[in-house]
Amino acid sequence: MKFIISTITALLLSCTLYAGDTAAQRFNIHFQTTYIYQYMPAFHADYSGANSLKNAEEKDNSITATLFLGVRLWKGAELYINPEVAGGGGLSGAFGLAASTNGETFRVGDPSPTLYLARGYLKQTIALSKGTDEVQDAANQVQINDPKNYLRFYIGKLSLGDLYDNNLYSNSPRTQFMNWALMNNAAWDYAANLRGYTYSFITQLQYGSRAYKAALATLPVVANGGELNTDLSQEFSVNAEVDQAYKIHGQSGTVRLLGYVNDGHMGNYNQAIAQAGSSNPPDVISTRKYGTTKAGFGINADQQINSALGLFARLGWNDGKNETWCFTEADRTLSIGANVNGNKWHRDNDNIGIAFVVNGLSQEHKQYLADGGLGFQLGDGKLNYGHETAVELYYSFKPLATGIWFTGDYQLVVNPGYNRDRGPVSVFAFRLHVEL
Repeated sequence: MKFIISTITALLLSCTLYAGDTAAQRFNIHFQTTYIYQYMPAFHADYSGANSLKNAEEKDNSITATLFLGVRLWKGAELYINPEVAGGGGLSGAFGLAASTNGETFRVGDPSPTLYLARGYLKQTIALSKGTDEVQDAANQVQINDPKNYLRFYIGKLSLGDLYDNNLYSNSPRTQFMNWALMNNAAWDYAANLRGYTYSFITQLQYGSRAYKAALATLPVVANGGELNTDLSQEFSVNAEVDQAYKIHGQSGTVRLLGYVNDGHMGNYNQAIAQAGSSNPPDVISTRKYGTTKAGFGINADQQINSALGLFARLGWNDGKNETWCFTEADRTLSIGANVNGNKWHRDNDNIGIAFVVNGLSQEHKQYLADGGLGFQLGDGKLNYGHETAVELYYSFKPLATGIWFTGDYQLVVNPGYNRDRGPVSVFAFRLHVEL
C-alpha cells in the first residue's frame, strides 16, 4: 500500500514538472471498472469431486477497478503504474472448467475486495527509422509519435498477455469474450501469479510489418500461487513470438506464432500415477522438483473481412507431461469466432461476438484425472473423458458519446472438466464496463 501511494505521488509530481511541454503528451491518467454478474442453472452430474464445478444452481459476481498512470520520462522512456482492486469470485471458485466462464476472476480464496499493484514497468524505445506514427492517448499509453521501426524494452511487473497472444477480436474479458479460453490461448501456461501478473524483461523489435518478441519472466513459487519466485536459477519462463501484419484485398490481418518453455518446480503426472499404485489416488504435488519443464506453441490470427465483420482463430498445444502451473488445465486448444460491428444497424459502437472453443488433455493428464488425481483447477474423482467444448455469444451496447458499455452474454459448456458424465452447463451473464 505504501509503495502504491508513494509511486502515485511521484508520478503526479512528475506530471506537474512536465505539464508545460506540448511536443508530446507528458503524462496521462485513465481508469476502468468492470462488474460481471453470472448465473448458472443446475445441471446433471453423475458424480462430483473436490475440484468439480458445482452442479447446483449458482450465481456469483466480480468487480475490478484499475487506475492507469503513465508518464514520459526521458527520450523514448515511459513509466506505467497500475494500482488495481479486485473482488468477488467465479462460479464454484473458478474450479471445474478449463474454459472457465469469467476472465475477470481467478482462483482467489478471499472474495473481499483487495488492493494490489497489477503493473509497474518501464518502457524504453530506441528508434531505428526517422518515420513516425502518432500513437493516441490510451490506458498505459501516453500520446506520442512512435518510430515506424524500433527496438523496445519492457522491464517490471505486467501481464505477458499485454504483449503476447494479442487478438483484435478475442483478447479482453472486460470488453469482448469473457471465457478464459477465448481471452488467451488456453494451452499457453503463461507465467503469472494467481492474479495474472509477473515480473518480466521483454525485448521487442518492430521492423516493417513484422514484430519479434522475446521475454524472460518469473513463475509463482507454487502452482497458482500469489508469490512470484524471483530466483531465476530455480524457476523461469521463456517466451518468444513473431507477428506478421498483412492485407488481403485491402483488409488488414495479423498472424502470430508463439512458443514458450517454463522451467520450474512442477510435478509429473506419470510419476504420480506410478507412486500411487492401484489403491490410492495420485498426487502430483508429491513429485514436484526443480528443473521440470513444460513447452508449447500457439498460432493466432485475426482478419478483417469488411467494415462490419472480422474473424479470428487460435490453435495451441503443450506437451502435457507435467502439471499446469499458472493458467488453465488445457494441453490442446482450438478456437474460432467472429465479431460483427453494429454499423449495419446504425449502432457503430455496438458489437456482437460469437466463438467456439474446444480444449483437450494429453494422455498422461487424462489418466491422472481418471485415477482420481487433483490438479489445481480440475478433479471430479474420476473421468469419462471427452473434449471440453464451449460456445459464447455476446452483445455489447455502448450509448453514444459515453465511456460505458453494457453487455449481455451466454455460454454453453459441454463436457465440463473434460467429463462426459457431467453437464452440459449454461451460464448467463451481465457485464458493466466503464472507461475514463
